[in-house]
Order: sequence, then structure tokens, then C-alpha cells
Amino acid sequence: MKAKELRNLTTAQLEEQLGSLKKDLFQLRLQHATNQLDNPQRIAAIKKDIARVQTVISEHRVAGA
Repeated sequence: MKAKELRNLTTAQLEEQLGSLKKDLFQLRLQHATNQLDNPQRIAAIKKDIARVQTVISEHRVAGA
């Protein structure tokens, strides 16, 4: 997902997306701990997506204030 796409979403949609990404990250960490994870690079990609979403959320808050 790209930052441009995220900027078009509302804050509520971004919060929902953030929750979904955190849930996915938890599942990946669980799979990694039990040696069932096929692609460990996916953890890093999810972390970067979480950071992007959090950045856009903070941009929305600054713009709204």
C-alpha cells in the first residue's frame, strides 16, 4: 500500500486499517515463534505499513488542528 492511497482515506478508515495490520503482525509473530512462518520478510513489510498508516494519521491530526 502506498502513502498516496492512504492519504485519501478518512481517519476512521485508517484506524481500522491500523487495527487490521496489528492483528496481522501478531499472527505473523506467532507463526514465527512456532516455526510455521513461510516468508519472514512479511513481518518487516507489515511493520512498514503500520508506520505509514500511523504517519498519515498524525498528518490528518495536524491538518485538522
